[in-house]
Amino acid sequence: MGSAVKMRTDYTANDLRRAATRTKDVRQSRRLLSLAAVLAGMSREEAARIGGMDRQTLRDWVHRFNQFGPDGLTDGHRAGRKQRLSAEQKAELARIVEQGPDLAVDGVVRWRRVDLKRVIEQRFGVTFHERYVGKLLEQLGFSHVSARPRHPAQDGEIVEAYKKTSRAR
Repeated sequence: MGSAVKMRTDYTANDLRRAATRTKDVRQSRRLLSLAAVLAGMSREEAARIGGMDRQTLRDWVHRFNQFGPDGLTDGHRAGRKQRLSAEQKAELARIVEQGPDLAVDGVVRWRRVDLKRVIEQRFGVTFHERYVGKLLEQLGFSHVSARPRHPAQDGEIVEAYKKTSRAR
């Protein structure tokens, strides 16, 4: 049977309890209370049970505490999933959306999410769900409200002549 890992002695059980009340991280607080119980003379098995862990996990946290102090009892930063579009690709997508579609090339008069989904697949080789394309546009600062489309064969002079104006009083 192995021997217990010695804990650093520059903190008392009361110091660890005070640190547990000050932290906003619940997991760190739980670990601090378990270590305080060990320093107060409780068995390692009972202290581990208080923290909702087994003895081996408590032993691992004792090593982290000895090396880094109370700040070492927090969970490490989780990087999360890697972005599927790089910052350059997102900037290019924003430029594409700003310029608007070309009827001859894109076959549409205004961008819809399904159209942008197709463009993203063709240009970047990344497949997104149509709903995520909307979230991506929101991240890029675009609103879901779009301007009324203009027919490519529309003549501006005819539209102005057709508008009804009020008589001057």
